[in-house]
Amino acid sequence: MTVDPITSEVIKNSLVYASEEMGIAVRNAAYSPNIKERLDHSCALFDTRGRLIAQAEHIPVHLGSLPWGLRTTLAWLGQRDLTMVPGDMWVVNDPYISGTHLNDVTVIRPIYDASFEPILIGYAANKAHHTDVGGSVPGSMSADAVELCVEGFIIAPVRLMRDNEVCVEIVELIRANSRTPHARSGDLKAQIAGNITGERRVQKLVATYGLATFEAALDRILDESERRLAHEIAKLVPGTYHARDFMEDRSGAPSIALEVTITIAGGRIALDYTGTCAQVPFPINAVYGVTLSGVYYVIRALTDPTIPMNDGCFRAIDVRVPEGTLLNPRRPASVGGGNVETSTRNADLILRALADAAPDRVPAASGGTMSNVIIGGVLADGSAWSSYETNGCGMGARPNSNGLDGIQCHMTNTLNTPIETLERLYPIRVTRYEFAEGTGGAGEFRGGNGLVRSFQLLSGPGTISLLADRQTLAPQGLRGGADGISGSHTLVRNGTATKLPGKTTIALEAGDEVIVQTPGGGGYGRKR
Repeated sequence: MTVDPITSEVIKNSLVYASEEMGIAVRNAAYSPNIKERLDHSCALFDTRGRLIAQAEHIPVHLGSLPWGLRTTLAWLGQRDLTMVPGDMWVVNDPYISGTHLNDVTVIRPIYDASFEPILIGYAANKAHHTDVGGSVPGSMSADAVELCVEGFIIAPVRLMRDNEVCVEIVELIRANSRTPHARSGDLKAQIAGNITGERRVQKLVATYGLATFEAALDRILDESERRLAHEIAKLVPGTYHARDFMEDRSGAPSIALEVTITIAGGRIALDYTGTCAQVPFPINAVYGVTLSGVYYVIRALTDPTIPMNDGCFRAIDVRVPEGTLLNPRRPASVGGGNVETSTRNADLILRALADAAPDRVPAASGGTMSNVIIGGVLADGSAWSSYETNGCGMGARPNSNGLDGIQCHMTNTLNTPIETLERLYPIRVTRYEFAEGTGGAGEFRGGNGLVRSFQLLSGPGTISLLADRQTLAPQGLRGGADGISGSHTLVRNGTATKLPGKTTIALEAGDEVIVQTPGGGGYGRKR
């Protein structure tokens, strides 16, 4: 069946807005400031074959992994003779199934035509970062976890709703494995609301246009994205390109290699990560879904970001990542920081490799880290608290302009937590929040400056986990631009300042202050 272009366009834009509306529902209903204030969640819609048909403009590392995670979840269920039926809602956070890390809880709703005899018409799914899912430290992102079990409660795919009723025993199990149970159940309710919103919008489209027209429109929409992306890839300079970079181990030594070879030919692009180091015994391994996220993000950013992001965009891309490596680890490797740190560096790695393929589009290296700060403890009344924050860095200078100062670069798209919220909810005082002047690399165009954000614990004891990179090996300049300035962590206790590693978990006492300075971006071109 064919469908006219106007109807197809209406359905396409309706689906995109439906996914955005899902995100609004999640945000408005969420309990935790990490979702309500920082917007650390992402939403998407899929067809019956698990193909991405629309997504909101949320977080790249979430969105790129959601299609892989849905397909893997459906395959996992199929291997066990389990199926999603009308009235179901499923929840999963196992990174080797859902595609990121344990804190990111994925909730999936099968969408059925609301007729007398229900017919599957698609899936609504969203992923949200829960600030504590158990594990050895508050916030569930230990800097020294050696395996997945240490990082927190692992949820294999399980029904969160049955016959449109919440499975209370599953919610209680998740609550029992978190230091902040009230927020966990509240955020799950918000995710349920998001999927129900998406379900209603898709059902309305099918009721309006009919299932045959709806499905024909989906095929047209996906084929259009495929054609447009192949056309844009063909504009890149064909050839084979290579890049190699290093991440820092727990001692700060830049010893962990990432390597990619990229081939562009015939409107297709292939990435081969052979040469990337083996998985490591601390949590910067990135599961395959995270690696795919970086690939999809960069190719979309370097081509035409107005192309609707859907399954059609994946068809011209081939990705090979050897198993057992940093970017495709084998279970039970710990992965808490891979989702945030390694994903960001993978984006810079791919951009570096493509600098000559798209010479007028690729910027210098950005800060290359999300500079994660995870703080938690127990209040005087015995209740636990946990706060999670990523911090902006300097964006790499661009071929025609300076880099931006103090923003979330590449793989995250979250906001900061307002100081008023932090200080109202937690025993924290934010003592500094400012740009780190002079940290952007010099050049014809200057790299963006990083920032400084300092946290003081008002009542203790507490625990802080810091996960950051680019504290030894600075963000690289491009075309003769200077490197940016590396980041740093400092503990101030009783007036004495002590430098902290980039990746560490330490105990805090009341009055302790931790100063986080994020890296600046590299400069572009030689300074005239």
